[in-house]
Amino acid sequence: MISDTTRIAAGELSQLLGSRLCHDLVSPLGAIGNGVELLEMSPEFPGIDTSPELKLIAESVSAARSRIQIFRVAFGQVQGDQRIARAGMAQLLDGFSAQGRMQVQLDAEGDFPRIELRMIVLAMMCLESALPWGAKVTVVHGPAGWRLVAEADRTRQDAPLWAWLGGEDPRRPQPSEVQFPLLAEALAQAGRRATWDVDDKGAEIAF
Repeated sequence: MISDTTRIAAGELSQLLGSRLCHDLVSPLGAIGNGVELLEMSPEFPGIDTSPELKLIAESVSAARSRIQIFRVAFGQVQGDQRIARAGMAQLLDGFSAQGRMQVQLDAEGDFPRIELRMIVLAMMCLESALPWGAKVTVVHGPAGWRLVAEADRTRQDAPLWAWLGGEDPRRPQPSEVQFPLLAEALAQAGRRATWDVDDKGAEIAF
């Protein structure tokens, strides 16, 4: 029989699963990256370090590793009062720029609770869904909290999906849109409310 002390809530179980998946994926990607580095240094393959094929592999591995770090924060477990410094936050947000579509600038000082970082990453993923053609995003921290402001030439507007962050009758999300209910859940657990806006020239989330 499972006791109350060992019972796992549904939300916590999904976070444990996310952490496990990310952990298991990091190792093989690291091995591929190390293999690429060894090929670049090997005298048996002169000129391979400048080959477009190897460059593509190296860039893809780097982008995948950055994405897994994003997934680990967004979907993994957050323990206790973990905090992260500004440099670590900036490095993580740079992962959104790995594919070249998003340009992210961080305007914040100090260190921040890991749970806030999770909400920022989930909010960035929400912005990605509205800005699949790319955007310039500024992440600002001030006395009122966080604001993520995106400027873009084109947007994809889907009010029923964004209603998860504040609105009426949110629609059921697709797997690629799970960040919306997850952000809503994280905000509720932290006792916060979000405001949002999506128009023809960009999008914004604040909490």
